[in-house]
Amino acid sequence: MDSLHHVRPLSTLSVLKRPELEALLIELYGEVAKLKESVADLREENARLKGLKGRPNIKPSGMDKGTAPAKPGKDNKRPGRGKVTPRVQVEDEVIRVEIPPGSIFKGHEPFLVQDLVISAKATCYLRERWITPDGRTILAPLPEGTLGHFGPELRRFVLVQYHQGQSTMPRLLALLRSVGVSISKRQLVRLLNENHEALIAEAQDVLRAGLETSPWVSVDDTGARHAGKNGFCTQIGNEWFTWFRTRSSKSRMNFLDLLRAGHTDYVLNDAAYGYMREHGLPASSIALLAAGPQTRFADQAAWLSHLDRLGFTALKVTPNPVQLATEGALWGSVQAHEFLCDAVILSDDAGQFNVGRHALCWVHAERLVHKLDTFNDEHRAAQTRVRGLIWDFYADLKGYQLKPTKRRVRELRSRFDRIFLRRTGFVTLDRLLARLHANKAELLMVLEQPEIPLHTNGSENDIRCHVTRRKISAGTRSEVGRDCRDAFLSLTKTCDKLGVAVWDFLGSRFKVMGAVIIEPLDHYVRARRRPA
Repeated sequence: MDSLHHVRPLSTLSVLKRPELEALLIELYGEVAKLKESVADLREENARLKGLKGRPNIKPSGMDKGTAPAKPGKDNKRPGRGKVTPRVQVEDEVIRVEIPPGSIFKGHEPFLVQDLVISAKATCYLRERWITPDGRTILAPLPEGTLGHFGPELRRFVLVQYHQGQSTMPRLLALLRSVGVSISKRQLVRLLNENHEALIAEAQDVLRAGLETSPWVSVDDTGARHAGKNGFCTQIGNEWFTWFRTRSSKSRMNFLDLLRAGHTDYVLNDAAYGYMREHGLPASSIALLAAGPQTRFADQAAWLSHLDRLGFTALKVTPNPVQLATEGALWGSVQAHEFLCDAVILSDDAGQFNVGRHALCWVHAERLVHKLDTFNDEHRAAQTRVRGLIWDFYADLKGYQLKPTKRRVRELRSRFDRIFLRRTGFVTLDRLLARLHANKAELLMVLEQPEIPLHTNGSENDIRCHVTRRKISAGTRSEVGRDCRDAFLSLTKTCDKLGVAVWDFLGSRFKVMGAVIIEPLDHYVRARRRPA
């Protein structure tokens, strides 16, 4: 109540005139607004100190956009739409008009109009049936692309609307029925989930091609519901491909299993032993594994049986020797299949992704400084100064990517040390800078490979389609439904990156008459391999 000490007692308010009362009321409104703001700040501070969830209203720092080079100035003239080139054959139709006698014909004035025809078509095929002299029955085959009682055009339309158009199944069912298609909910589910083994395999081939040929991949994960339980969808991709996979875990062992791209073997080789040593598996255990004659195991059962014979499962120590040995054998399998050879894995610093040659996202690193709680003007000034230094350094890293030189590498490494080893007087900020400095090799991986991005914005953009699908349809119930959703989202995103229309892609796969021939997508991904 100290802020209201100047307010007159109630007994004297009756003598005030109307203008004085209005001025006092406006002043009191301002005081109330300030008090509400102070109360909200105090409640948020109390929640933070108690470890409770506060207001997560933290806007992006804007470092990536803020350090982008200025675009050249544009004139005020509005650009035109440009020439319209339809993707289908243009049909000419002459429109005639009544004219008065004596008029002179001056030719035709073209006016292009595009339209769409959506209609149901039902065909009853009368299939010839013959009995051969030896008693065999010969039945004329259905046209290529026909599956069950639905043709390839309908199948293509259903998949494009559901996966690329992000429609819901009830709405898609209502649309099909409204245009005249007689179809039940169960039949629609079958069109979405059944007989897609070839497309699921093609999505797996896309992943293998990407891991074999890419100098870097960006990874991320998000929550996903399956069979009524919480799970996780992992994204792997770069500028030429995208691949999704939903599992019940997002552990490092799960990530290493995904990097095998469908292979099930466990391999003991130099890469496996190097992984085990790096993660603290005792030398005696590594020697025990290396002493055996067998180095490749067909599946998980064979591998765990081998560890049991060696006595690994009986050890009750930390870190878990079975886990470390299994992770090492998985990484050995990844390298044995020539996946990610000298390639960089770019992530947002989630621990499960820290395998092989690992790089960190600068946007996520700077966000830690941006989100840091400050308590006085000195803290805020130190935070602003450090963020300015990081922004300038980030802009220079972008410049280095355009024109890399050895001299710039030495300068940037020294400058990194000056920024992240400084003492600001703000203890929490100093500890954060020291922690970021410990990740120097991963944050400066771009100095060794200038082609890798400085952020994981690509992964976050890719995984957005999966988040949208989750918001629309919640989760999946069957394993085949989960696999089809992941595969079609992978293929759709990959088609977009390769410049292939999803409509043409599915038309080629379903043998639609007159459709464009699209090669397997992994061929296009391999064709993007940069020359050595």
